Amino acid sequence: MDQVARLGLVTFGIVHLVMGWLAVSLALGDRQGKTDNNGAIRQLAEQPFGTAIVWAVAVGMALLVVWQVVEALAGHRRFDGVERLRKRAASLAKAVVYAAIAMTALQVAIGSGSSKKSGTDSLSARLMDLPLGQILVAMVALGIAGVGGYLIFKGITESFLKDIDADGTRGSTGTAYVWLGKIGYAAKGAAVFCVAGLFAYAAISHEPKKSGGLDQALHVVLDQPFGPVLTGLFGAGFAAFGLFCFAWARHIDR
Repeated sequence: MDQVARLGLVTFGIVHLVMGWLAVSLALGDRQGKTDNNGAIRQLAEQPFGTAIVWAVAVGMALLVVWQVVEALAGHRRFDGVERLRKRAASLAKAVVYAAIAMTALQVAIGSGSSKKSGTDSLSARLMDLPLGQILVAMVALGIAGVGGYLIFKGITESFLKDIDADGTRGSTGTAYVWLGKIGYAAKGAAVFCVAGLFAYAAISHEPKKSGGLDQALHVVLDQPFGPVLTGLFGAGFAAFGLFCFAWARHIDR
């Protein structure tokens, strides 16, 4: 299972490196590629041997799903009671996220996802049509903000260090790993907060199209004062998290 997790984390790191590069490219004026997981995978598909690379990403993300499903069913045994249940629920949530990325990679690999658009608009539109729809969309915004806050908290408190062994934190190399994790988690959390902001605005304005995913959130950031600088910093943060995933794979401690 350690080897399964390592291969999956390397794949996850590659996806984040490409996301970082796309975000920096967006900051420099290139608005062609999407800066989310979907866009990163499509960018990989356009490289030499792109189809093989995307198949490898699909397999790698599927391995992460296997890892987290096993953890959800039988893992986290060093914890007891409610804490173990919470950890297993978190693993199940991660498995869902990884499965979504794996499905995107699979669709791109077989050529069926070339025109597929983000479903965030349609999701918020469906919620808005329900009774108390605005409240439901606002609750989604709060849930997304909670995830963003957790990622930032994880970066600030360095709680991610419990996922890597002691050798991964020693010496100058270990210090570099720690800072990559801190920057990476903080950047991912801040980006998720931007997505939450879009959902909140959609709830307040009663306009589902105002909601969106990471790519739309970064485009909104880009249009703000100092937007290119902030977008470039997001890109650097995504890349930092990608590099941290490589360190995590090397020093994994389950």
